[in-house]
Amino acid sequence: MKKIILVNGSPRKNGNTAELLKNAANGAKDAGADAAIINLYGLNFKGCTSCFFCKLKSKPHGTCAMKDDLSPVLEYVKAADAVIFGSPIYFMNLSAGMIAFFERLFFSNYIYSSEIPTVFPKKLPSAFFYTMNMNEDHWAQFNMAERVGMYEGTAERILGVAPKILHAFNTVQFKDYSKYESSIFDAEEKFAYREKNWAAQCKDAYKIGRDLVQ
Repeated sequence: MKKIILVNGSPRKNGNTAELLKNAANGAKDAGADAAIINLYGLNFKGCTSCFFCKLKSKPHGTCAMKDDLSPVLEYVKAADAVIFGSPIYFMNLSAGMIAFFERLFFSNYIYSSEIPTVFPKKLPSAFFYTMNMNEDHWAQFNMAERVGMYEGTAERILGVAPKILHAFNTVQFKDYSKYESSIFDAEEKFAYREKNWAAQCKDAYKIGRDLVQ
C-alpha cells in the first residue's frame, strides 16, 4: 500500500490548513493509500544548527545529526510515496515551524555538489498548500510567488519532481470578528468569499491527495 505524509505547518490542528490537509488525506485514502497527518507544532524540534554533519565525506549523506521529535518525521518522509506541505502565510512567508522543517529536510539532502544536486533516495511527488488572509491581488503585489517559489524550487531540486500548488486566499480567521482588533478586514466580505470558494478549494485538495498516490 502506498503511503502519503501530510505535514501541517500551522499551530492549529483544526484550522484552515489542517482542513485542506484532511481533505487531501481523504483523497489519498480513497485512492487506496495510507495517509498520515503530522502536526509540526505538536513536536519539540529546532531548525538546522549548521553543524555540517550531513556534508562530511566520512559520513552517509542525507542524514541530519540532530536527535529530537523531528528526526523520525524526516525518515517517514523518505519512506513515503508522496508528501504534502501545508502552511499558513505569516508576515509574507511560511510559518516558522515549516521553515525549520524545510531547513532540516532539504539541507541534509543537499551536499554542495554541482554534479549531485540531491542525495534524497528517490523521486518524491509533493504539493504545497498555502492558506492566508491575502487575496489574489495582494499575492501579486507583494511578489509572493517569488518568495515561496524559493521553497517550491528547492523541493523540486531535492525531491526530483515539480510540486503541485494550492492557494487558499482570503481565509477566515475568527468566527466573530467583532471580538478582535481587525478593522482592516471586511468580515462580511471574508465570509462571503469563503462561502463561494472554500468548498471548491477543499475539492482541489482532495484531488491533489488522490492524484499524488495514483
